[in-house]
This record gives sequence, C-alpha cells and structure tokens, in this order.
Amino acid sequence: MSAPGHRAPAVDVASVDRALDGLAERMVAMRRDIHAHPEVAWHEVRTSALVAQVLTGAGLSPTTLPTGTGLVCDVVGDPRGPMVVLRADLDALPIDDEKTVPYRSSVPGVAHACGHDVHTASVLGAGLALSRLAERGELPGRVRLVFQPAEEVLPGGALMALGAGVTEGVSRVFALHCDPRVEAGSVAVRTGPITGATDSVTVRLSGPGGHTARPQLTVDLVSALADVLVRTPALLSRRVDPRAGLSLVWGRVAAGSAVNVIPERGEASGTVRALDPEVWEAAGQLVPELIREVAAPYRAHVEIDYVRGVPPAVNEAQATEAFRAAVTAVLGPSALHEAHQSMGAEDFAWFLLRVPGVLGRLGVRRPGTPEAPDLHRGDFDVDEAAIGCGARVLVAAALSALGDPALL
Repeated sequence: MSAPGHRAPAVDVASVDRALDGLAERMVAMRRDIHAHPEVAWHEVRTSALVAQVLTGAGLSPTTLPTGTGLVCDVVGDPRGPMVVLRADLDALPIDDEKTVPYRSSVPGVAHACGHDVHTASVLGAGLALSRLAERGELPGRVRLVFQPAEEVLPGGALMALGAGVTEGVSRVFALHCDPRVEAGSVAVRTGPITGATDSVTVRLSGPGGHTARPQLTVDLVSALADVLVRTPALLSRRVDPRAGLSLVWGRVAAGSAVNVIPERGEASGTVRALDPEVWEAAGQLVPELIREVAAPYRAHVEIDYVRGVPPAVNEAQATEAFRAAVTAVLGPSALHEAHQSMGAEDFAWFLLRVPGVLGRLGVRRPGTPEAPDLHRGDFDVDEAAIGCGARVLVAAALSALGDPALL
C-alpha cells in the first residue's frame, strides 16, 4: 500500500509531447498494416518482423523471443536506473473481418477483433518516444518493450515470455487493453482485480448409438450431452458462493449427423470464468466432478480435457496511483475513469503475479457514439485517436514509475 501522504511524481507533459511529436500518423499506419495482415497465436512472424524493422530503424536492438515470434527491446536512458516493462500482444483471432474499410483483413478467417493491433502500435509509439527521451538524456532509467505472442490461447504466451526472463530486474509492468465501452481519449483503471480468471473445458461423451426409435438400446448421447450443457452450469451456482463469479459458458457443441440416428459420440467445449482467485484454483477439480455426476445416469463414457488458463489480473495499489497520475497529466482529469472488474481474462495477469504493475483499459469508442461493437466480433473497430492516447499514457506511466523511489 502507498505510504500516507505519498504522491506520484509529476510528469513533464511538455517533454512527453516533444517526444511524441510527429509519431501519430506513423502509429496509425502501423496499426492499419498489422490489422490488414493479422496472424494467429504463435504465427506472428510478419508482425514481429515489422515491429523489429521499426525499432531497428530507430537505433534500437530488438531480440526475438525463443519461440520465434514476439520481441523484447530495451530502451536505455540511465543504465544505472531502474527498469519498467511496457507490454503489448501481437496475435489476432480466427474469425472473419466483417468491416468494409481500407485496412480490412487480407487473410480469410483471421482478424484483429480484440485490438491487439492497437496495443502494438501504442507500445511501439511509446518506445520510439522513449528512445528520443533517452537520446536527450531525459530518461531516468530503462524501459523494456515486450511484444508478446499468443495472448488469445490458454494458458497464454505470457508464460513463455516470463520463462525467457523478460521481467528479470524489472520493478513495474504496464499494459493497456482496448475497451469499446470507454470513449476514445479516456482510460479506465482500478486498484485490485480488473479481469477474471479463465480456463477451458472440453467434454467428450461416447457409447453405443442406434435408431431413434429404440433409445433404450443406446446411451442416448444427445440427451446426455444436453443435460451436461444445462445442468452443469446450474449446479456450479449451487456449489460456490455467487459473489465469486464462477460461471461455465459453452461455446461449441457437436453431435450426430442424421435426425433418426442416435450418435456414438458427442462433444462440447466452453470456458470457465471466476472473479475470485481461490475459487478459480478449486474449479479445476469441481467442474469435471459435476460433469461426471450429470453424465453418470446415462452410462456414457466420459472424457474431460480441462485446461488451466490465467488468473485474475490484479493491479497493485502504488503502481495504480502512478498510472492514474500519468493519465490525468497527459489526458486531463476528465479522461480518467474507474473500471469495473471484467469476467474477461488477460494473460498479462501472469506478469502481474511476477511483478507489481497495472493493466489499464484504453477507450476506443468514437465520441458521440452511444455504443460500439464488442470485442471478439468481426465488426469490431476503434477510433484511431486512441492509439496516440495509449502511447502518451504509457510514456507518462513509465516516466512516473522511473521517477518514483517509492515504487522501485
């Protein structure tokens, strides 16, 4: 917790402005290039090369992460000073881009529908600005830029990046995530948990099939699977305190190929989410246990794949104070909003388990628009003014953290 009377150091807004001068159009162009050429998890080859090219052109020395995609790059001001991390994610989603825009995805079935292109452009712009500050002797420490692959798959590329040592010697970590509920030009944040935990579960039922006229000679897999789909989430709500926010939502189900044939196999997959870390820890045993209980009367053979995902992302109090001060300084007091804890997950949570820091929500909704397409939709898009706002906040947050002895 912050010491009584502690104040985050003031940010030199004029210095931030000078460092970012002339970069706005470049950041937008970078975002559009990445958006038009999306790559799914662990395949971010072109995106990594593009980011590396820009960093190298600025005199920096990016290094590819061990899996062959993703980058880490240090911006060094005072080499004796502390180090903070600014993190972005690179991967897109395996869905179609449904927008009609010049930068629409050129890759069928793949789209940046979660804003990772925006995150990358903002961190890249922040890195270029911080490099300018370092050249001018105005960077009181070191900033590590981490462009992480595979955020969209469980348990996330963050674990690989951490295993590669990207947080060694680091005092604080910062990241932004697009939020279409927040207007562009604003940022939302909260102290404590800001996301939920997420796991994935797949259940496979099998047994003798047969004619729908004689279900008594089969295990009636469609009925068994339907019961699992409906009753398991209902039972969860009676086994766990509702305040823990534990939920199971199915996203895919497959069984059968003819109206008069009871199939021999059926399968369903979904996500398990929780707001409470302890309940998340227990869910890995509880959910499979309930699935087996529901399926037991049907005499079906049950196989369950339960994949541990990511914990809640928890923002540390002092780092959040510095982040709030940064937003207020460079965007104005009216741009700072209080975020609600989301059921969505972010593998930046693994960074926050290792190093204190902040995940903030970057507003991307066009001003004057009452609502915007949600994340993970093919028509998701952003007000591109948010990119420059994100870079400004990240530069200011890094400077605030590096200049605050209480944080380091």
